[in-house]
Amino acid sequence: MKPHWIRLCLKGDRNAQAQIYDEYKTPLLEVCMRYAKSREEAEDFLLEGFFKIFRDLHQFNTGNSFEGWCRRIMVNTALMHIRKKHPFETLSLNEAVLQPAHEIDNDFISQLNVNEIIHSIQQLPIGYQTVFNLFAIEGYSHKEIALQLGISESTSRSQYTRAKRHLQQSLSQKKSFSNH
Repeated sequence: MKPHWIRLCLKGDRNAQAQIYDEYKTPLLEVCMRYAKSREEAEDFLLEGFFKIFRDLHQFNTGNSFEGWCRRIMVNTALMHIRKKHPFETLSLNEAVLQPAHEIDNDFISQLNVNEIIHSIQQLPIGYQTVFNLFAIEGYSHKEIALQLGISESTSRSQYTRAKRHLQQSLSQKKSFSNH
């Protein structure tokens, strides 16, 4: 990140905004894709997130990572949409427990491309998808997730466990399909 871009953006320079957008749109779209159910929805998150980045740029502390700050804005933007669109959907604790999936071998995982993994994450129920992303990818604790989503820590843990099982089953099916 070039600090002069930030200074220029703070003065309303559209070219500097375009530079920042071009520099960060791809990695930030990847963040949005993990929370969205479609590319179109992810692009909506991205545009709204960039609006917030430029609106709140004066709050950025130049001693911190600019990309990390932008990622947090994108995650919060996605979460806001998820909460509005799906008042947080969690599955009942009485739901039938999924059969444990077989462990996925690392050779198979290394053969998957990013799009296959993102697609598998997008297929998760919204509660599983959100908790999985926040815990496994963004690094939030279950306590932080519970506060962010208005759920209990145990619900966050159970959603994460079930998300992993769903992903393992999905990836196992891809593995089985690719072996035939």
